[in-house]
Amino acid sequence: MPNESIRILAVDDIRENLVALEAALDQPGVELVTAASGFEALELLLKHEFALALLDVQMPDMDGFELAELMRGNERTRGVPIVFLTAVATDERRKFRGFETGAVDYLLKPLDITVLNSKVAVFVELARQRREIASQRDELGAALGRLRAHGDNSPLAMLEIDSTLRIVGWYRSAERMVGYTAAEMLGLALADAPFLPSNGGREEFLAGMNALLTGGDRRAMQQHRFTHADGTLREGEWYCSSLAPSLAGGGLRPGSVMIELLDVTERRRAEDTQRLLIGELNHRVKNTLATVQAIASQGFRHARSEKDFQDAFTGRLQALSRAHSMLSATTWESARLRHLIADQVAIGAVSEDRLLLAGPDVDLPPELALRFSLIFHELATNAHKHGALSNATGTVHLVWRLEAGVLELEWAEHGGPPVAPPERRGFGSTLIEHSMAADGAHITSDFAPEGVRWTMTLPLVAPVEDPAEHEAPLPIPA
Repeated sequence: MPNESIRILAVDDIRENLVALEAALDQPGVELVTAASGFEALELLLKHEFALALLDVQMPDMDGFELAELMRGNERTRGVPIVFLTAVATDERRKFRGFETGAVDYLLKPLDITVLNSKVAVFVELARQRREIASQRDELGAALGRLRAHGDNSPLAMLEIDSTLRIVGWYRSAERMVGYTAAEMLGLALADAPFLPSNGGREEFLAGMNALLTGGDRRAMQQHRFTHADGTLREGEWYCSSLAPSLAGGGLRPGSVMIELLDVTERRRAEDTQRLLIGELNHRVKNTLATVQAIASQGFRHARSEKDFQDAFTGRLQALSRAHSMLSATTWESARLRHLIADQVAIGAVSEDRLLLAGPDVDLPPELALRFSLIFHELATNAHKHGALSNATGTVHLVWRLEAGVLELEWAEHGGPPVAPPERRGFGSTLIEHSMAADGAHITSDFAPEGVRWTMTLPLVAPVEDPAEHEAPLPIPA
């Protein structure tokens, strides 16, 4: 602990000498721990950390030299500085033995208190510096550990390059996103990095990194593609923080660039899809509004009364609305024929028990689905007014088959009142006969006495469109 006292060990078999040392070494922040024998000293050395050991040479059972040799033989106590204290005049040979066992000094009793305190203060200060360095090392290690953990756990791929454009940092986040391991990437020149496509801006990327390193401490975002380890080409945003080489803290700070890579492939696809959908929506809205305008204009022209117009107009809008809802659910890809018919049944265009269906599952493209919904609604409306659905017993048979990309449908009414050809063509009949003209469809009617029969041939494979015709709304006859 940084604020913990610095311990000094004093070993002497004479109690009075230990008391004298306690009085002499009364320094702030210093704790003197005493031992009366070498064995007691060894126990204390194994329990505590000491900045200095003051050993009496002459002790029974184990003298100071023997204790010093044991201390030097133990990993834990090997680095503790030793100062020998003795009251016996000694020759150079005994003094040499003391230094040979690891002593840093050799003091004769009676001790000069000033000299002793001065020497002890040096080792106390060295101990404090070692403790501070160890604390800083631990803090730095913890900070680096946290940084590494954040880099490994980051949702962005993190890597670092040095001033020579070599990869010196490769985190697990980069391994997850790019697919290459640290063992494969560390030390590799950026020019040889396999995640930079050779034909997809590698030179531009390297030039950008060089510019960051030579332009001082900078931040930048660059957009470059990268290649995943599985070979797929991905879109990336590279967020870079550069440190140019400089003198800092009394030493040279090497240049480096820390990079955080964000994979934006899915976002780019979503943006492209959004632009496409907005364009498609614009087209659909204009088409639909033009269709509604035509239905309103022509319906009003052929209506016998305001009530007749309101009913017809509302029904046609409902037919369009149901078809639009179904196409929206499938992102305007297609609509199933049976589902379109079921929607018309749901809004009451025809009763389910009086409609007999036969045919395979068929998916209609968007434009054809909208037109079919209008046609079905007009057929059902006419059947309610004049045909098989105008009484309580008539039925409608709707049969279809699909062959070679052509859909053939037949609407046949049975059990209604006798049928005669109409004296005038209403808007509904005209809409049925001409609404499919743009798709190459062929629709015919047969007003036989036993029931009306409509036959429709609808190609499902659309011809190549003229761009100028793509914006045309649903054809509504004049």
